[in-house]
This record gives sequence, structure tokens and C-alpha cells, in this order.
Amino acid sequence: MKSTWQVKIRGDLKSPDMSITTAAMGENKCQGLGDPDFTFAVHIGNRPPMPEFDHLDGLREVSPGDIARIVKATGNHWRKIFNIYAKLIFELNSGQQGSWQDFRDQQLLQKGSALALLFSKPNLLPDDKNIIQIITGKTYAEELGLLSKTVEVQAGFFVVEDSKIIITPYFDYRQLSNQKITRLVSLIQSLPN
Repeated sequence: MKSTWQVKIRGDLKSPDMSITTAAMGENKCQGLGDPDFTFAVHIGNRPPMPEFDHLDGLREVSPGDIARIVKATGNHWRKIFNIYAKLIFELNSGQQGSWQDFRDQQLLQKGSALALLFSKPNLLPDDKNIIQIITGKTYAEELGLLSKTVEVQAGFFVVEDSKIIITPYFDYRQLSNQKITRLVSLIQSLPN
């Protein structure tokens, strides 16, 4: 059964306020980058090695140029993470115009995108059943104690039972290739509404 869920795409690319905002998933305060009204979150076990990310207290909306600045300061590792995230969302919204690179540079993690990249732990409270959550990496899922609560649905992909939490290979080209991104898109689209 194909899901009708889609990421909200912003038509307006005005530069958002760079202040840190607070968003909460249930009782857990989220730390990371993205839209405070997210419906799709990627959880990652590390954060860009920059002083501004050491002590986030909430979500920071990304402005045009921020991703390029982070990549320039931190290198190839974070470029891969942002690229894979952009490719995934772009493929989920296959009718979208432009390229995944345009999406990355102009919409990814910005206000109104409904997307977040979270450095905080995922929340498993019932209130969050409508938020699709991706956990990047089996090792991180094991550290969180989630792997024992999952069902392997495809090689390298696990779903936490009765949730919209998917554990994927780490966001790296060798581990999450374009072919695996396509499989992940199908898996997301098959989640119950």
C-alpha cells in the first residue's frame, strides 16, 4: 500500500531567522538543524565539529548557504550526509522540479521544509507516531538500545515495531548507495499512515 505522505515543499525561499528555536518531540527537547514543525527527522549520532553546534538548545533553521558553509568548514563527511538526505527527500517527492542539488541548497532543513537533522536521541512516545524518523547506522541504533525492538524488513533496513522509525545504513555513499536510497523510499512509502 503506497503512503500518501509527502514532505511539504516551500515555494518561498525568504531567508529565515537564524536564531535557535525550541522544538519538542513528546518530553524530549530536540537538538539539531531544521524546521521546528518537522514531520520527517533523521537522527545521527554525531554533529558537525564546529563550536556553534557544541551546545545547541533546540533546533536551528538552516538558511541558504548554511549547508555549503558547514561543508566547507568540516569536509567531505558532512557533504555526504547532506547530499544523501537531499537525494532521499528529492526522490520521495519525485514530481518535484529542479535537481536534488537545488533542493539541498535552497530548501533542505529550512523553515517550512518539515525536515530535521537531529543530534538528540529519538523519542518513542505514542505522540510521535506521525513523525517519520530515520536512525542513521546500525551501530547508533545499537547504542540507543533500539535494535532489539526492530524487525529487519530488507537487508540493512530495520523498522521499530508499531512505529515509523526506520534504521538505515549510515548516510555514506558506500553504505547507502543510490540503489539503497531507492529501496528506502519504497520502504517509507509503505509505512502505514
